[in-house]
Amino acid sequence: MTKFSLIAGIAGAALFATGAAAQYVPGSEIVGQTVQVETNGVVNNVTFQPGGAASITTPSGNVVPASWTASAGQLCLRTGTASECFPYNQPFQAGQPVTATSSCGATSRWLANATNQPAAPQQRQAGERG
Repeated sequence: MTKFSLIAGIAGAALFATGAAAQYVPGSEIVGQTVQVETNGVVNNVTFQPGGAASITTPSGNVVPASWTASAGQLCLRTGTASECFPYNQPFQAGQPVTATSSCGATSRWLANATNQPAAPQQRQAGERG
């Protein structure tokens, strides 16, 4: 996409991340969660669904179907043929806003109200003999 931001074009949005975890799968902390994204004073809600599906809800209530990926230090959103990527090197943390500039040059503030907790390490059950 050129100078016009995909998310700003929908009504304003964006994304980034912060935090760290062992055996971390990029994006796992936001699967099933909604992130508020503010671009140019407009707040959209981006819901990250399992399997790479997403939806962007505009302030007027319109829902725009989208898809998302998180890999190679980038979190990318796609709607139709438009795509926009954001730096993404660490997981989001609930309540901690992050400002990021997208591949389209739009600066946005991302706020995850909730995040998924990393999976607890599995403990081995002692066998019959110990």
